[in-house]
Amino acid sequence: MPDGTLFGNRQALRVVDLFCGAGGTSLGVEMGLGVSPVAAVNHWDYAIQTHAQNHPGTMHFLEDVFNVHPWQAARGLSIDLLVGSPDCTHFSTAKGSAPRDTGRRALADVFIRWAKEIRPRVIILENVREFQGWGPLDSAGQPIPERKGELFRAWVRSLEVEGYVVEWRLLRACDYGAPTSRLRLFVVARCDGQPIRWPAPTHGAGLIPYRTAAEIIDWSLPCPSIFDRPRPLADATCRRIAEGIQRFVVGAAKPFIATIGYGERAGQSPRIASTDAPLSTVVAGGVKHALVSAFIARHFSGASGREVQAPLPTVTTVDHNALVCAALGSDKTPKVAAFLQKFYGASDAQNQGVQVPLGTVTTRDRFALTTVNISGEPWQIVDIGMRMLQPRELANAQGFPADYIFNGSKTDQTAAIGNSVVPQVMAALTRANLGAA
Repeated sequence: MPDGTLFGNRQALRVVDLFCGAGGTSLGVEMGLGVSPVAAVNHWDYAIQTHAQNHPGTMHFLEDVFNVHPWQAARGLSIDLLVGSPDCTHFSTAKGSAPRDTGRRALADVFIRWAKEIRPRVIILENVREFQGWGPLDSAGQPIPERKGELFRAWVRSLEVEGYVVEWRLLRACDYGAPTSRLRLFVVARCDGQPIRWPAPTHGAGLIPYRTAAEIIDWSLPCPSIFDRPRPLADATCRRIAEGIQRFVVGAAKPFIATIGYGERAGQSPRIASTDAPLSTVVAGGVKHALVSAFIARHFSGASGREVQAPLPTVTTVDHNALVCAALGSDKTPKVAAFLQKFYGASDAQNQGVQVPLGTVTTRDRFALTTVNISGEPWQIVDIGMRMLQPRELANAQGFPADYIFNGSKTDQTAAIGNSVVPQVMAALTRANLGAA
């Protein structure tokens, strides 16, 4: 074992976190091994400030990783574990057709430098799945399809030349106890002669049930009506909401139902109305409804919604996940039949806009998505609220505990959370490879 202070019945493991961000990887190391990193490196001042607030015992470097000498960060001591998540922007399919940056794509090469100079026992890298396809770019900054994966394989060989055995797998965060379905590639390399171990999932079919998006949402926050906005929603957003209402509220066999309070005073008992009584006055803030059916809307091209009974989709660095709540009134409540119709184009024979005469009225609701059956009882959709998920909710989904500190602007918090590594996965991976026998 390397020199170090005792931890339990064994010496404390020494860990360095490159690309530490706000600290998801470091938190995972603490959860898995019971130690904080001796050093953490990041070029973003907000990330370093956040990391330092939550990991005060770590030495922090606000610096480009290539400008930090390995022996300086290691304090001249041997390192058991080197972890890091290089910028994935220029690998991800979310980059679309925009040109790639060769320099940023080469950030993973810093691990080769550390392998040569420090020789950590174990190296763990996290990245998007597309990292496996790392290859050279053409003159326009686009990947060359026939050379896909060429640089990744060369990178792996460079570690092998230094005496490391290298393996990689895709791991899904919800399988290890986080309430997000985030899927990421993990590369594990070790040079100490021990086998690489992959942790078995703890959650899923036949195991502990998946954690859900519903549990990370702060249901006390207002969900403003989409009909009281000073500016109308974009057509694409309206279509996504309408599709989600149809799929997760009207057409769902068991729609998710949440009881929402009335914004009671401190100490006042919740004033929850009976579901057998008519819904009281609908308010624009969306906080007074007695009953809502909710789902998660995803606001980017090609995305579909997600029921809140499932783990939250991957948290990104910008606002993409929104909570949509359909406020329900009992069958005694007057129908509000026109508002959803505007979400549909008049070109569809089964749907039409409100700007034209209504088609033939039948004995069943066919022109507006208004009726929801819950346990055989009919309910009406009387309002629809939508709000973006807040940073604290996104942090909850990403697996951070409630007392983990995120300060600063919403933009900075969201970016830091979206860039972070899910700590539960890192905890499982580090425990499997370096935990006590």
